[in-house]
Amino acid sequence: MSLTQAAKSISPLQGGEPTWPKVLAGYRQPHRGRSLNELMVTLVPFLGLWTLAATAVHHGFWWGTALTVPAAGFLLRLFMIQHDCGHGSFFAHRRADDWTGRLIGVLTFTPYDYWRRAHAAHHASAGNLDERGVGDITTLTVTEYHSLSRSRRLAYRLYRNPVVMFGIGPIWLFLIKQRLPFGMMRSGAEPWVSTMATNLAILVLTLGLIWFVGFGSILLVQLPIVVLAGSAGIWLFYVQHQFEETHWSHVPQWRFQDAALHGSSYYELPPVLRWLTANIGIHHVHHLSSKVPYYRLPEVLRDYPELRGIGRITIAESIRCVRLVLWDERCQRLVTFRDAGAMPPLQQ
Repeated sequence: MSLTQAAKSISPLQGGEPTWPKVLAGYRQPHRGRSLNELMVTLVPFLGLWTLAATAVHHGFWWGTALTVPAAGFLLRLFMIQHDCGHGSFFAHRRADDWTGRLIGVLTFTPYDYWRRAHAAHHASAGNLDERGVGDITTLTVTEYHSLSRSRRLAYRLYRNPVVMFGIGPIWLFLIKQRLPFGMMRSGAEPWVSTMATNLAILVLTLGLIWFVGFGSILLVQLPIVVLAGSAGIWLFYVQHQFEETHWSHVPQWRFQDAALHGSSYYELPPVLRWLTANIGIHHVHHLSSKVPYYRLPEVLRDYPELRGIGRITIAESIRCVRLVLWDERCQRLVTFRDAGAMPPLQQ
């Protein structure tokens, strides 16, 4: 009996010691030919759409700007491949994963090694109220919010405003913040080498493209693509952890598997969006075992359909999640600013 077949006889959701690591071990091995094909069917259309859009705009055909929307979709998918490389799950070969991730990072404006370290911290502490702030959407508790000064409350409200979060946020993150290793300034040479090398590669590539199609074409094509893809990426990251039934707790109550399974959503998307987002909506499974390649995540849901009912949110439900901005430790759920305003202060 194979490991995967043996795992199917286990009932991880039925009491006893959690067995998900053993179950998911059977899905961790990537098919390297499939991985290479996934890369090609994403990279080639992106480059084709980018070239067609930039060439059209360069020659005065403004319909080319409409191609930035599908191009952004493919850039988003490239970021998801970079994401799997960061987990060492795309090729399951350290050098191949790292260099694939670094090269894609030039296109996504995301320094790979710097981002990988921050994202690893996110996976290690997701749902832990004592270790927030690295690679996360900043989320305050109701008590913390009430303890802030009026100006800092206003700043938090602005930060959580959808226009700022999904409009200004991508511009700040991908065009400005990731040009320096913020949060890791004193964490050794790697974050600096990662950001500076990526910046240099972006500069050289941009100068070459300006020479080829002109500055105006770059501005009207590359900038919208990065911002649109960035907005979609931040949205996905947001709804993967900011939903009504999410799970947060303090140490020692915090447990990795509970936080992964119940603190990450299953974002059910239509087939086209599932493909463009590289199945990242199956986020609870991804957090249970980040070594599972994204194209094998649907296999887990197929073999363990009980996972479909955990943390499931639809597109319509995800839109309503934007209102949930504070963690209420008494009710153990996310609440709105209005809900928090109606609550009496929590006694310390």
